[in-house]
Amino acid sequence: MIPVLRYLGGACGRARGGFPGSFSGVCGSASGRPWPLCGGVRSASSSSFDLVIVGGGIVGLASARALILRHPTLSIGVLEKEKDLATHQTGHNSGVIHSGIYYKPESLKAKLCVQGADLIYEYCNKKGISYKQCGKLIVAVEQEEIPRLRALYERGLQNGVQGLRLIQQEDIKKKEPYCRGLMAIDCPYTGIVNYRQVALSFAQDFQEAGGSVLTNFEVKDIEMARESPPRSIDGMKYPIMVKNTKGEEIQCQYVVTCAGLHSDRISELSGCSPDPQIVPFRGDYLLLKPEKCYLVKGNIYPVPDSRFPFLGVHFTPRMDGNIWLGPNAVLAFKREGYRPFDFSARDTKDLIANSGLIKLISQNLSYGVSEMYKACFLSATVKHLQKFIPEITITDILRGPAGVRAQALDRDGNLLGMLSNRNVSEKCGNRTGETEPQFSLDDYIDQATSSINLKEYSSLTPVQEAAHPRTTKTWKILQFSISSAVRLHTHYAVEKTKITKVTVLMDAILIPLGSVLYPQECKQEIY
Repeated sequence: MIPVLRYLGGACGRARGGFPGSFSGVCGSASGRPWPLCGGVRSASSSSFDLVIVGGGIVGLASARALILRHPTLSIGVLEKEKDLATHQTGHNSGVIHSGIYYKPESLKAKLCVQGADLIYEYCNKKGISYKQCGKLIVAVEQEEIPRLRALYERGLQNGVQGLRLIQQEDIKKKEPYCRGLMAIDCPYTGIVNYRQVALSFAQDFQEAGGSVLTNFEVKDIEMARESPPRSIDGMKYPIMVKNTKGEEIQCQYVVTCAGLHSDRISELSGCSPDPQIVPFRGDYLLLKPEKCYLVKGNIYPVPDSRFPFLGVHFTPRMDGNIWLGPNAVLAFKREGYRPFDFSARDTKDLIANSGLIKLISQNLSYGVSEMYKACFLSATVKHLQKFIPEITITDILRGPAGVRAQALDRDGNLLGMLSNRNVSEKCGNRTGETEPQFSLDDYIDQATSSINLKEYSSLTPVQEAAHPRTTKTWKILQFSISSAVRLHTHYAVEKTKITKVTVLMDAILIPLGSVLYPQECKQEIY
């Protein structure tokens, strides 16, 4: 089979740091030409590859790096629609290295987030990438929050998070002199990093290993080549054609799509289902004025409320010395709309047609109205921030940057990351009642890539086309999904796809260093 591996790198693949235009060291390229490495390291260009990765964010670049390090004999290319790499979700987030305290014990998120934190620190040390292990306080400011705080502390201990402590008011003052709280979890292993710098380091590793990066290549279609060009040397060696909006095309055997905010649309281009659909949520940040940055030393987070789908506004120090306050979570009417009034007719039409979104809004109406109100009126946000640091006033803050989170949503209004394994199994299960195998991605990639250049392409028979009309153009495409990563350095696979009676339940993949974990079974809930 020739697989398309689809990554929902939602909030997945992110990087901390400045925003587009703020990195003087970022290199770009013209359409159809390689993205050059800073420093002049060699970068190859080709119109055909063994494997192509669509998306040059941190998820795509980490995947490219992992694959080329595991399979150095393959020719691999990364296609990015922008002129620079890592400019959307990877460059629009708070840049926190989370420690793994929030997730259900024994879940994939818990295991991978804890190990991912270790690996991201290790990678940064190896590459000389600056980071700060400034810690985090999760602070209860109301008596009713204390039971939830204690339960969260116990969860963190079960997850193996390093150095956790429950501290009282006097110790809160020692850690954060201006912070008010009744009780807090001290999580010293939490850090901050420039995730965009990490992503660009992945790109450099990838190119130094022989990979190619092509920017200004916006994918318009993915299709199977119908027949071999006359006298073609390669014949049907590269049966998948990836076309861009300018009429250029790349031929390959495998496609990995890591399209972030456009994951569902790229999935549909490949002939697969667009579900779960992507719903964009804009997160607006506020900035503390420089003369007030002394008020915050490390990360200060609220106690999460399980009634609501997002974490809440928090205080986040940045590598450049700034302090970000936020983000909120408001529905965006443009997938790459970083300003309040950015609008896309196509994106808005998709939102209106999304039945799952209507259900999500109805289930969280009061929360949504509150977030919209705070986005419009700074005084409301300041009132919330004063619960933690009473000294903050409206004159101390400025409106700051924003990011857009690619939130995967099913038709029942469930956020993708909140699906239980039971729901995933139902979606992955064989509806005909037949027993279908489940494969580890580790085994599959080893088998599939080892067979490149050895197996000839064979087209669908009429019987197969009739039996599987939705997969006619992707009969040789095996797709798996990576769920939106709530944490910046960890990605999980919980989704499914069924192609010609083969179901693959991808267990887990740890992105940052290309390290992989493949539990034999997903027996626990994702959260």
